[in-house]
Amino acid sequence: MKEKDSTPVVSKEYLVPFILVTTLFALWGFANDITNPMVATFKTVMEISNTQASLVQFAFYGGYFTMAIPAALFIKKYTYKSGILMGLALYAVGALMFYPAASFEMFGLFLISLYILTFGLAFLETTANPFILALGDPKTATRRLNLAQAFNPIGALLGQFVAINFILVALRSSNGDFSALELAEKAVIRTHDLMLIRNPYVVLGLVVVGILVVFFVSRMPTKGDKVHDLNVGESFKRLFANSKYMFGVVAQMFYVGAQIMCWTYIVQYGESIGMTKAEAQSYNLVATSMFLASRWICTFLLKYISGPKLMMIFSFGAIIMMLGTIFIGGTAGLYTLIGASAFMSLMFPTIYGIALDGLGEDAKLGSAGLVMAIVGGAVMPVLQGAILDFGGPAYDDLLILGVPEVNFSFVLPLVCFIVIVFYSLFASRQSKGSLESTQS
Repeated sequence: MKEKDSTPVVSKEYLVPFILVTTLFALWGFANDITNPMVATFKTVMEISNTQASLVQFAFYGGYFTMAIPAALFIKKYTYKSGILMGLALYAVGALMFYPAASFEMFGLFLISLYILTFGLAFLETTANPFILALGDPKTATRRLNLAQAFNPIGALLGQFVAINFILVALRSSNGDFSALELAEKAVIRTHDLMLIRNPYVVLGLVVVGILVVFFVSRMPTKGDKVHDLNVGESFKRLFANSKYMFGVVAQMFYVGAQIMCWTYIVQYGESIGMTKAEAQSYNLVATSMFLASRWICTFLLKYISGPKLMMIFSFGAIIMMLGTIFIGGTAGLYTLIGASAFMSLMFPTIYGIALDGLGEDAKLGSAGLVMAIVGGAVMPVLQGAILDFGGPAYDDLLILGVPEVNFSFVLPLVCFIVIVFYSLFASRQSKGSLESTQS
C-alpha cells in the first residue's frame, strides 16, 4: 500500500485541453464497439465462415499496426495537434467509405473502409495517450491516463447501443434460415441489411468532420511538442534496450487480444446457448458498463495501490473468470465471461503508463510501439474464429476437452491474462528496485 498522493490529477491550466483530448477516447471507443458485433453480422449477411468474418477485426486492428510508426514520426516532426487533425481526417474518410461499400455490396470494400478508418484511430491513439501523460505532473501521469481512458467505454456503450437498436434488431437476415432462401429473396434482404450497417458509420463520419473543425480552431498547449532531429535509429536503440518498455509492448498486445476476443465472441457464446444476436449483444452492453464502472473505481484505487500491484490482482481475477467461461458453460459461463470485463478495465492504460514511464522524448516513438501492439486485436480473434470452425460453421458442433468449441476457444484470452500477470510481477519488481535505489 502506498501513501495517498495529493498532487492534482489535472491542473487548472490544462483542464480545457484535457477535456478536448479526452473526447477522442470516447470517439475511438464508439468505433471499436459498433464494429465488434459486425463479425457475427457479416458472417450471416455475406454467408461466410467464422474465420472469414473475423477478418473484420483483422482489418480494423491491422490498421493500427500499419499506421502507428508513421503517426509517431509525424507527431515527432510536427505537433500533437497536427497528429489529432490528421487522425480525425482519416477516421472520417474511412467511415464515409461505408457508403460505396454498401452500394457495391462488397465485403472487401467494407474491410478497406475499416482499415482506413483505423489509420485515423492509430494517429489519435498515438497522439492522445502520450499527450495526456504530458498534461501535468509526471507523478500523476498513470492516474491521469486512467481517468481519460475512463471515457473510452462511454463511447463504447454508445457504439453498442447503436449496434443493438439500429442494426442488430432490424436485420432481416437473422430471421429464420437465411441460407435456405431463394437467391432473389436473399439479394433483397442483403441489400437492406448492408444499408443498416452503412448508416451509423456515415453519420459517424459526419460527426468526426465536425469534431475536426473544433480542434482546428482550438488552441492546444505545446507541452511535449519540442521539435528535435528525428534520430529514429537512436530512439529505437534506446527503446529496444529498455526491458520494461519491450515487455510492456508484448503485454499490451496480449491484453488487446484478450479484450477484443472477450467482447467479440460474447455474441457467438450467447447464440450457442439459444440467444439471438441482439439478445447476446445486450450482454456485451452489460460487460462494457462493468468495464466503465471498474475503470472509475481503479482511478480511485490507484491513489493507494501501485499500478503493477493492482494490475496483478486484477489479472488473477480475469484468469478465474476465463476458467469459469471455459468449464462452467451455459448462462453461468456467460456471466463469468461478462465478469472478466471488470478485471480488464485497469490493464490498457496501466500497461501504457508503466511502459512509457521515464522515456522522455522517446515517448512519442514508444507510444507508437504500444499502439502497434493493438495488432493483438487483429490476429487473436482470427485464431479464435479458426477454433470455432474446427467442427463446422456452428459454435458448438464439436467438443474439445469435454466442452463445446466456443467455450474452449476462450483458452486464448486465458493465456493472454497469464502473460499480463508476469508483466505485473516484472514491473512491480522494477518499481521496487528503483525505489530502493533512490532511498540508498
